[in-house]
Amino acid sequence: MAFDFKKEYKELYMPKNKPGIVTVPSMNYIAVRGQGDPNVEDGEYKQSIGLLYGIAFTVRMSKKGDHRIEGYFDYVVPPLEGFWWQEVSSGIDYAHKENFKWISVIRLPDFVTKKDLEWAVGEAAKKKKGDFSKVEFLTYDEGECVQCMHIGSYDNEPATVALMHKYMESCGYVLDITDKRLHHEIYLSDARKVAPEKLKTVIRHPIRKA
Repeated sequence: MAFDFKKEYKELYMPKNKPGIVTVPSMNYIAVRGQGDPNVEDGEYKQSIGLLYGIAFTVRMSKKGDHRIEGYFDYVVPPLEGFWWQEVSSGIDYAHKENFKWISVIRLPDFVTKKDLEWAVGEAAKKKKGDFSKVEFLTYDEGECVQCMHIGSYDNEPATVALMHKYMESCGYVLDITDKRLHHEIYLSDARKVAPEKLKTVIRHPIRKA
């Protein structure tokens, strides 16, 4: 049975649809950085997703080739995630998606090293005849956060975020979003196949004790 991060770490991937506090350990990711409206057809964001999955499946299927990754075990590719911010306003202005900056990521199992990822980038470029030079190895230590399962359209996230902030304040925390600690989303639904009102997205914000 392939290891499934969503099932093994339910507190990180399957929270309830009411806010809770969680301490997130340091993790390694495949990452692509970019900016602009994520809804633009064939725009930078949608291209980044193609790059991420190209590398994610190259790493996962390495077991069938000559490149042996030490400590490899069979696993389900974790869900797509994203870190988001805007520099033109405080918080997120959903009316101006063109101002988004983002880091799109997919979690890597701990056995994958930076060298393994470099191999995967070269292998994917060769096999798919594409440019994977934007892909990087990212280590992110998220620490203490407030999170909640958001069900519905991405545009309706502010209501869930407001509940999260009210909850964290009642627990003696303040928001701690900085240029190093970012608004984080984990996408559990495929937006191409699921109706907007049924989308499941984990929203996570960094916090610190007041």
